[in-house]
Amino acid sequence: MSFRVTRPLHSLILDDVRGAQKMLSGVARVTAMEGSRHLSSLVGAPVHLKCENLQRTGSFKLRGAYVRISGLRPEQRAAGVVAASAGNHAQGVALASSLLGVRSTVFMPVGAPLPKVAATREYGADVRLHGHVVDETLAAAERYAAQTGAVFIHPFDHPDIIAGQGTVGLEILEQCPEVRTILVGVGGGGLAAGVGLAVKSVRPDVRVVGVQAEGAAAYPPSLAAGHPVAIEAPSTMADGIRVGRPGDVPFALVREFVDEVRTVSEDALSSALLLCLERAKLVVEPAGASPVAALLSDPKAFQGPVVAVLSGGNVDPLLMQRILRHGMAAGGRYLSLRLRVTDRPGALATLLAVLTVVDANVLDVGHVRTDPRLGLTEAEVELHLETKGPEHCVEVRDALRDAGYVVLG
Repeated sequence: MSFRVTRPLHSLILDDVRGAQKMLSGVARVTAMEGSRHLSSLVGAPVHLKCENLQRTGSFKLRGAYVRISGLRPEQRAAGVVAASAGNHAQGVALASSLLGVRSTVFMPVGAPLPKVAATREYGADVRLHGHVVDETLAAAERYAAQTGAVFIHPFDHPDIIAGQGTVGLEILEQCPEVRTILVGVGGGGLAAGVGLAVKSVRPDVRVVGVQAEGAAAYPPSLAAGHPVAIEAPSTMADGIRVGRPGDVPFALVREFVDEVRTVSEDALSSALLLCLERAKLVVEPAGASPVAALLSDPKAFQGPVVAVLSGGNVDPLLMQRILRHGMAAGGRYLSLRLRVTDRPGALATLLAVLTVVDANVLDVGHVRTDPRLGLTEAEVELHLETKGPEHCVEVRDALRDAGYVVLG
């Protein structure tokens, strides 16, 4: 079955999303909706998690990619497709192309995580590593398209892509008809535009809230200006929403159908990822955890029932390790300290005994005795501790000070 939006770029309607939903039947999973007791208690109303991290390829991107490629004319399919991505879009295009029998070439940055590169190849794409930042990779893909005639598949700035992503919104209304607020992460805006269009067309009373990382928040200034505005050097751990400029097509729809775009901190993102892992038993990438970060940052701001879209779960294990430590620190579960102690036999054992009394788990100890900043009889100890929360961190610091130690940081 083929599908293609044929009206002007900014005139998507509900029927386009419904057509995409029919076409995706048997291709994209209807992902689970999981309740969260912990988040529900914080918000004071039911909170449900829409698990697109459990979608085929690990994110919602397959939906839009399949709809876009299925709409190509026979001669375009014969020329193949090309895309540029560091992860989720790459895998979505690769699998969609394989399912449709279309040759795909995907350009990825040289430093792209190896598991994402391997997965993209396994889905059938010819992967080419080029550039160290996504802009360089994107330019290489566009040059390839111009030279070979392959069709460039943009990650968010096309109506077919948005129609496919909008099927997430239709599923939410079917799975949780009583929903009052939907939270969705925003990068270029394709998912938020599609969800907003689908949901508001059926249920204009439902509030749709976009969430961006503070360091990559191009939508707030763009909405204020009334047109897409580029920001310089977007920076966030949430690479899935690290986009410097909104797409022209999704911007028009976000402006019309999304009620608000909020921003969240890096601490909130890492805490949200940790919460999803510990409480919901779900592996979620930072971009996918952004709606949960918004709930943690301001839980009383949202009328329930609330649905938070977990847009993806493709996270590099090494990045996951760093984020979890960051999340534990942000949540008061991990404490790093430097102290001055008297350099004498048994001093370190005495210090550790204090920590035993307050039940702090020692993960790592660094002991410096030869720094010129230290006095003749002094040593500096760096401690990395596992703690039970913010109140326990305060208890540990107080116990050390009461024992006569100078806590430097």
